[in-house]
Amino acid sequence: YWGTELYPRIFGIDIKVFTNCRFGMTVWALLVCIHALKSFELYGFVDSMFVSAVLQLIYITKFFWWEGGYMSTIDIMVDRAGYYICWGCLVYVPTFYASVSMYLVQQPVHLGITWSSLILLTGILCIAVNYLADLQKQEVRGTGGKCLVWGKRPNIIRAKYQLENGKEKESILLASGWWGLARHFNYLAEIMLALCWTVPSLFVNIMPYSYVIFLTFLLIHRSYRDDDKCGDKYGSFWVEYCQMVPHRIVPLLF
Repeated sequence: YWGTELYPRIFGIDIKVFTNCRFGMTVWALLVCIHALKSFELYGFVDSMFVSAVLQLIYITKFFWWEGGYMSTIDIMVDRAGYYICWGCLVYVPTFYASVSMYLVQQPVHLGITWSSLILLTGILCIAVNYLADLQKQEVRGTGGKCLVWGKRPNIIRAKYQLENGKEKESILLASGWWGLARHFNYLAEIMLALCWTVPSLFVNIMPYSYVIFLTFLLIHRSYRDDDKCGDKYGSFWVEYCQMVPHRIVPLLF
């Protein structure tokens, strides 16, 4: 169920890259496009479908643009290629994640220019924050901390750790900018974005909110997994980092 190999290949094809990225994310985008086209065929232009579809497609485009960064996430580096992750990415991701668009085909909603514009701009802002947070961390690590974060020298911890062969290595833990607000602040942007592409369905039915609810629990659970993994890896350096950045996802709350 959980898998045995971390990076299995069949005929030179990386199974996790294929299931997680090439198939799962691509089919999600295709389903959103299919739902949007069907909605247009049935009702003409519907602003709720437009907002939801555009936000999902921008997010998926951002994912492929940042695919190199995804290779360093817990999905790739920790989770093994078993039934859990392969079935999840081949079946669950494209169908369940696109369920909001499917709902809007059956239950079209007209938001009006004010609400549709506000939701769309808020969603784009969430995507920008998510991307800039990842970029910020990559820039700090790429320059060895010799850069500016929000116009200031970043607060960093040079955390040393050992590989299984005993070789010592070092990583930079960033405690400034977006990463000074919470240890997993990017998860908050992910949840808020999912809410933005779901809200156009309004509040008549809980079904379209299933993905947001699932994502919230998934990312909260993942934040604990991330912290446990980093605690085991960095030891006292991670304890120091948690003292500098005490909140997990939501600044001042959690």
